[in-house]
Amino acid sequence: MALMNRLSLFPLLLAGAVGLAGCGHSDEEMAAKQREVDKLTADLKAAKSQMDQDQKKFNDAQNEIERMREQLKAAGVGLEKASEDRARLSQALAEYKQRADQLTEIEKRFRELRSKLEKLNSFGLRVAVRNNRMVIQLPGDILFDSGKDELKPQGKEVLAQVAEVVRNDNQLSKRMFQVAGHTDNTPYGGGPFKDNWGLSLARARQVVVFLVAPNTPPKNPPAGKKAEPTGGGLDPKNWAAAGYGETDPAAGSIANQSKEEKDKNRRVELVVQPNVEEMLNLGTIK
Repeated sequence: MALMNRLSLFPLLLAGAVGLAGCGHSDEEMAAKQREVDKLTADLKAAKSQMDQDQKKFNDAQNEIERMREQLKAAGVGLEKASEDRARLSQALAEYKQRADQLTEIEKRFRELRSKLEKLNSFGLRVAVRNNRMVIQLPGDILFDSGKDELKPQGKEVLAQVAEVVRNDNQLSKRMFQVAGHTDNTPYGGGPFKDNWGLSLARARQVVVFLVAPNTPPKNPPAGKKAEPTGGGLDPKNWAAAGYGETDPAAGSIANQSKEEKDKNRRVELVVQPNVEEMLNLGTIK
């Protein structure tokens, strides 16, 4: 403020100095006034320089304030996004834990299921996991004669035992099953089934028909003969048939099969159908 006052007085002092010169003042007085004018001129120059510096600092300060304002704005957006990311992560972790708990429960369910199905091993059957499906494998030679789709008496007895295990278990009786027929790679032709697909499908159908037929043995079987089972008494809506022919061998390959491999490939499988939420790696079930 003092500097500004001095600057404002400078024109008046300068005019006074000029006036004194015109009024016949002595050289000494004129020299003193000139020194005062020179000093004021120097002060004015210094004041202008200071003002320029102060203006630059002011401008720099304004720019810094604006930069910090932008940074704070960006930081605010960043914090908001980080908060949203944390919320999404928390939700994802909660969903993952829920899914992990579901898978643990499903795995437990399949372990129990396999334990129940392994009762069938005593009947000469095999419970296995193939193509991530739990299956009950029935050798084809037990069920059918070569090239035929008519169930043998021994085959009916085995299927009746399987049906009894499924029917008397509350969990198994409600599950969906697919009966899958398979053949070896020996070509089939000229018969009523046209090809291996036709034969495998016909056999699968015969197994389904027997499993869902009423479980009512004859009241008066012929003397000296054991009554054959008439059916498994299972719920028809839970069963379906499919024929794979030679396309899904359990041993060897489609092109090359030894005699032992052919024996293994002539089979019928009862495939436990998983629900959508049960799509997990069954190979981990021990």
